[in-house]
Amino acid sequence: MPDDATQSSSVTVDPTDAVRVDAGLIARLRSDLEAADFSVAALDALWGEEAAAALFRGHRVAARRALAPHLAGGEPLAALAAGFVLGLPVPESAMAQALVSLGVRDAMNLGLVERVGGGPSGGQDATVRPLIDLRPYAFSDAAGSGQWWIASDLGELALGCALREDHVLGVGGASHTLSSIMMRDRVRTALDLGTGCGIQALHAARHADLVVATDISARALLFAEFNAVLNGVDNIRFRCGSLFEPVAGESFDHIVSNPPFVITPRVAGVPEYEYRDGGLTGDAIVEAVVRGVRDRLNPGGVAQFLGNWEYRGEQEAFDRVREWLGDEREQGALDAWFVERELQDAPQYAETWIRDGGTRPGTEDFERLTDAWLDDFAARDVRYVGFGYVTLRRPADGVVTLRRYESVESSGSQESGLGAHLARGLRVGRWLASVDDEQLGLATLIAAPDVTEERHYWPGSDDPAALALVQGGGFGRRTAVETGLAGFVGACDGDLPVAVIVGALADLLDVDAADLAAELLPRVRELVFTGVLEPTALD
Repeated sequence: MPDDATQSSSVTVDPTDAVRVDAGLIARLRSDLEAADFSVAALDALWGEEAAAALFRGHRVAARRALAPHLAGGEPLAALAAGFVLGLPVPESAMAQALVSLGVRDAMNLGLVERVGGGPSGGQDATVRPLIDLRPYAFSDAAGSGQWWIASDLGELALGCALREDHVLGVGGASHTLSSIMMRDRVRTALDLGTGCGIQALHAARHADLVVATDISARALLFAEFNAVLNGVDNIRFRCGSLFEPVAGESFDHIVSNPPFVITPRVAGVPEYEYRDGGLTGDAIVEAVVRGVRDRLNPGGVAQFLGNWEYRGEQEAFDRVREWLGDEREQGALDAWFVERELQDAPQYAETWIRDGGTRPGTEDFERLTDAWLDDFAARDVRYVGFGYVTLRRPADGVVTLRRYESVESSGSQESGLGAHLARGLRVGRWLASVDDEQLGLATLIAAPDVTEERHYWPGSDDPAALALVQGGGFGRRTAVETGLAGFVGACDGDLPVAVIVGALADLLDVDAADLAAELLPRVRELVFTGVLEPTALD
């Protein structure tokens, strides 16, 4: 466990270039945000469903128009929304009504706004311009529902130009993905590697006694500390440094990370954004995290992070990932579960991340950067880039029981709840490794309540042409099955052992029971692991 005496609770950057962490002033800000009901639900009600959808697509005009009468009417929520969510200048008088406790002058002292026009002391025509993005964030996890306010740098929509290289990102799609897959088992210590604005550290603080949050960016750590103070979370410690350097010699029960995994060319003229670019070539940053986690996990500890991996030449990406993990018989080897959720070809990948930095398609810069990306990929013969989740566990007894690598297409369903599903996979994977086929035959199974069966018929036929089992939860898998396996799953009600069901099916289908068992049991194991079937008891 980290030594509290060695924790640094603050970081130092240019005070004119970032938010300022002042607990007294931040408490007054929190009071104003509460008084204005600065919440997700209130904002959605204020500007309406259509404007909220437009904002999600990156367009603010509908929201601005919806806010106009409320802003003219002096509503504090409208002033906060216009300034800190839409990134628009707001009359100083309107902001003063919204920040009654903090005041505009101290909002300036915190680095939240700057005065534009009206002279140094303001005036009738003075306006204030936001310097940061500050918005409510609602969530729900195993501990219940909640809401925070999250501060970060202004985005492209507010800036109207490409982002600065030390940009501190707010809560984006990857943030939502990682928080949705995060396991919530109670632990003593957690590490958020590459914390950014601190959103994952806040989530981890709900199930860990102590969280250490690290980042190579001092500005990011300042925003992260600001957010922790703003939301009254006091069990996070902040440290500056690269990868695992700030926690050398320490180990943790839970490690989470949204590392700066975006593959970026190492040539002059290509922006290197700190929030997404780890400064290494290709997918080496993900490799470094995979290799480094081993020494930072306590026995039984789990690491979860997002990552990219390259497909080079004719080689499969998971062949390289296996090399990163090493032999499962090595001392300190880890259980591993890699889930690839998306695959992009090299041009698609380049276009996605060039656009993410604020460079618009059709410009000379966009074409120049695309050439740089494709040259970089060609140098390593990269054809595709995969994106997905990595779950690693240090077995408490030192025995590796799970090495799984798979591509799972998105079902289009929400990813919320995947943390519990992944935790279940680790437990069930260990159980499956502990039972041979004879022991599995003695087990009783039950079909999961979220599983349905699809049957497809040719017109006029009484017999199904295709059968599939479909999960309502988890990864929403759709598994094609034949009649025998479908019959087996249908008979799993928790009463009859596996071997008895197989024997009954063999009699019904007039086949040899041993042959049917050899055919079905590997499939049964897979259905148990993926959650279609549940063991009635895990030993």
